[in-house]
Amino acid sequence: MRDDKPSSSLRALFLERYNDFRSQLKRRLGSEDLAHDAMQEAFLKVNDMPASSSIQQPAAYLFRVALNIAEDQRRRDSRLLTGMEITELIGGTDEAADPARIAQGRDQIDAFRCALRQLPERTQQMLLAARVHDLPHAEIAKRYGVSERIVSKELKRALDHCGKVMAAQAEPAPGREEEPWC
Repeated sequence: MRDDKPSSSLRALFLERYNDFRSQLKRRLGSEDLAHDAMQEAFLKVNDMPASSSIQQPAAYLFRVALNIAEDQRRRDSRLLTGMEITELIGGTDEAADPARIAQGRDQIDAFRCALRQLPERTQQMLLAARVHDLPHAEIAKRYGVSERIVSKELKRALDHCGKVMAAQAEPAPGREEEPWC
């Protein structure tokens, strides 16, 4: 049974031009992984679109949908800690730092380690593989037998959790004495 609503023609055009759109995104973004992820998200969005008024330039519209998704992913990823930042938090020291700064850094490391221990083992390993060992999502997905989308979601969840735990430890509730976290 064929679905004749406008979204089905968009879906057909998207599938027909999938490789072209992905190549354009790759050139524009400079990242095969980001282009691939954006195209998958764009397909899901196009697939779920309700019937609407006709789109005058459907190919341009579909490319813009994928490009917007990629830009949103980049913005989200830019807020995440890099592998270097995590490495510095875990094991880096600054010899020129004053004692108060050293104590603050140790507290941050302890908070991060605590937050990390609260995560499931697989999520811990994925986070360390991505952020410390700088492995691409595709390799992590293959290693754990999951999709790249699952890896991205697990990493986002893990980093959100770590950020919340670290923020909570940095700013204890008023009127409460500091308690050990782990």
